[in-house]
Amino acid sequence: MNYSSLIEHYGYFALFVGALLEGETVLVLAGFSAFQGYLELHWVILIALVGGFLGDQIYFWLGRKHGSWVLSEFPRLLPVFRRADLLIERYHELLIVGIRFLYGFRTVGPMAMGMGSVLAWRFMLFNFIGAVIWAAGIGSAGYLFGNALTLIFNDLKKAEEVLLAAMLLLGFAVWAWRRYRFKRKFK
Repeated sequence: MNYSSLIEHYGYFALFVGALLEGETVLVLAGFSAFQGYLELHWVILIALVGGFLGDQIYFWLGRKHGSWVLSEFPRLLPVFRRADLLIERYHELLIVGIRFLYGFRTVGPMAMGMGSVLAWRFMLFNFIGAVIWAAGIGSAGYLFGNALTLIFNDLKKAEEVLLAAMLLLGFAVWAWRRYRFKRKFK
């Protein structure tokens, strides 16, 4: 099975799962795939919006329901949480919208907000606004990235598998490095 048939069969599902987690790389790839004609950009944006919104809602509720357990299991997080909660209390609207653009904070941020004093309905409202901006902005950036690559490569179809593999590898490497650093810091 080649790249194009994989994307056509599993692209939207992979995008949804990626958007539930920290999905910037997957969303850029989906936007790029839309430029290539394998996916539709409007569906890419809509699916990323739904996945990103639901993912942050899940993390918020996990923080609300299990936040005290997290702090008891990882007491070194308590001072970090207290500082973050002061910022969240003061700037929660801006932070809710913007946290998804800060790589590595996409899961931790909503959990911290759920553990803090942010009202659920306020989080939901500003989370939706952030998801709309994120899905449209990052998805369109992937589409524009594909357009820009056509200026560099005469035949983008020939180079697409190598470019996409490199982008996936780079995204995974950044994710793994950040995860490793986070675990080392709080163990």
